[in-house]
Amino acid sequence: MSTKQLTLERLPTVVIENLDPFLDGGRYPIKRVVGQELKISADVFKEGHDQLSANLKWRKVGQPDWHQAPMRPLENDRWEGVCHFIENALHEFTIEAWEDHFKSWQVEYAKKFGAGNTELRTELDEGSILVEKTANRATLKQDKEQLLTFSKQLKSADAHLGAQLAKNPELSGLMAAWPDLDLRTEFHPYVRVVVDRAEALFAAWYEFFPRSAEGKPNAGSKFRDCLGRIDDAKAMGFDVIYFPPIHPIGFTKRKGKNNSVTSEPGDPGVPYAIGSQFGGHKAVEPDLGTLDDFDWLVNQVRSRGMEIALDFAINCSPDHPYVKEHPEWFFHRPDGTIKYAENPPKKYEDVYPLNFHTPDWVNLWEEMKEVILFWVQHGVRIFRVDNPHTKPNAFWEWMISEVQRDHPDIIFLAEAFTRPKMMKALAKGGFTQSYTYFTWRNTKWELTEYLTELTQTEMKYYFRGNFFTNTPDILPFLLQAGGRPAFLIRTVLAATLTTVYGIYSGFELCENVPVPGREEYLNSEKYQFKERDWNAPGNIKDYITKLNLIRRHNRALREYENLRFHTVENEQILFYSKATEALENIILVLVNLDCFNTQSGFAYVPIETFNIDGSEPYQVEDLITGDKYTWRGRRNFVMLDPHTRPAHVFRVRRLVGMDGSQIIFA
Repeated sequence: MSTKQLTLERLPTVVIENLDPFLDGGRYPIKRVVGQELKISADVFKEGHDQLSANLKWRKVGQPDWHQAPMRPLENDRWEGVCHFIENALHEFTIEAWEDHFKSWQVEYAKKFGAGNTELRTELDEGSILVEKTANRATLKQDKEQLLTFSKQLKSADAHLGAQLAKNPELSGLMAAWPDLDLRTEFHPYVRVVVDRAEALFAAWYEFFPRSAEGKPNAGSKFRDCLGRIDDAKAMGFDVIYFPPIHPIGFTKRKGKNNSVTSEPGDPGVPYAIGSQFGGHKAVEPDLGTLDDFDWLVNQVRSRGMEIALDFAINCSPDHPYVKEHPEWFFHRPDGTIKYAENPPKKYEDVYPLNFHTPDWVNLWEEMKEVILFWVQHGVRIFRVDNPHTKPNAFWEWMISEVQRDHPDIIFLAEAFTRPKMMKALAKGGFTQSYTYFTWRNTKWELTEYLTELTQTEMKYYFRGNFFTNTPDILPFLLQAGGRPAFLIRTVLAATLTTVYGIYSGFELCENVPVPGREEYLNSEKYQFKERDWNAPGNIKDYITKLNLIRRHNRALREYENLRFHTVENEQILFYSKATEALENIILVLVNLDCFNTQSGFAYVPIETFNIDGSEPYQVEDLITGDKYTWRGRRNFVMLDPHTRPAHVFRVRRLVGMDGSQIIFA
């Protein structure tokens, strides 16, 4: 009879489980930006009563060496640590844990000595041996010599001196610096972290059509005519200029004004119907200028401390070169003709969508990646992606990782107004930022619920909301009905609830003439040139400028996950705060959500959270108007007129002393 020999590899000695964050079992990376910390927790334990130590380790993917930081025990075998990222790159982290023999010895010795036992020679010898072994592991001469000194002291110590040595912080620190890791356990798989550049988390976007830059009614502008509009946006505090597609526009089935199926001579067409005899996705519309003109504009924008974001719209007009070169990339009807795009009842006769599941999908996918890389070579570092939810998630996951492998500074914004789970999946799969439902969240309950989900649940680790107040496709009903106050209110909310927001040009002029009964602009510049007076009476440019300045000068408003909602005795007033961890910057925001009526009520300030003594006054300064108020305690009165003062953006200043009868705040 043959015998079977059982071969065992050493199994983990420590249980490490229930990591947080850990997206879908490590399937997707966590998002951070350069300079942002990541707090990580996990359950770490083993059998018996041995003492444990644990380190959090992180590194750039592909690097051999780890950064390390000790984790601290919380309650019920929960441990916590923090890692910091200083490079725009893909990182990974893990947890390493082990039985800490010296810590176990310290606990055991303290228990025995504390119980009055002074016959501890064996325990002292054991401690001496542990320290001597650690000295043998140490590679720094100074540490080695000091550890050997401690080992000798333990060897000759009595019980009382041993108790002092067991608590000696220098000895504890040296033992922690050179641990015995022979039986360590490391968590697998390593958890990935995409560390983006800072602009992925904090930016203000301004969208405009280059052809309408000068606001002429019957003729288009060129790239070299755009600096006036760009300088105006910069003056308002925007740092990203976002262009709809700038590629050649097709002529076949070209749409006319207000989406008419028949265009008139001189109608410029829809920029999303990409492709003509002048080229496709790697070319520019001749009416805008040349590729050299675009390169010039990119450099001009960069010299102003701004950057251009381009629309990546995967649409083709019937005139696109792909139609002749790769007809197999498109959807076909039974009769063999190519299908145009539809979203019933809407029809887009001027647009052919691409079929990402074509038998030639590999070449199609590679070509789409090459389109992105083409514009990267022309200085573009941000792409707003049109309707990504109508293409396979697998494509985006592959393409974004391919691009960011060599260009980690590239930012992708998902324009996906669709089902919640699809929006989340796109964000997990690689999109740096995402459009949101903010456009349709208007009531106190809606805003509180939605923003809490975005910033306080697992979504905060992968979904960065970019709050656009409006888009060329969407004129919300609130803006249609609420007049100028609605524009002021939505600006405050977008600029202070989150860290990345944007407006589409005309918002600053309070443009709100709709197609009757629809959330669409009448005479939309998607279909025609747009006449505008960029300084028309009633504009809110000064208000926008002030808010962008406040955002830049207050670090609390540059953080995403610190949003907290508070109680106010009025359902028409929204009250929330943002504060830095050290509480040196505390911002309170109160917004009247009623576009028509003055609203008032008592707001409850969480003074305990902000370390404000309930018996002392504190000052709140309205950063929009400069007005200052002295408040006391939790409950304070506010009144907001939507026409003259729709919101307070307060900075809290604490009492620091008295100068005679003068109260001093800082």
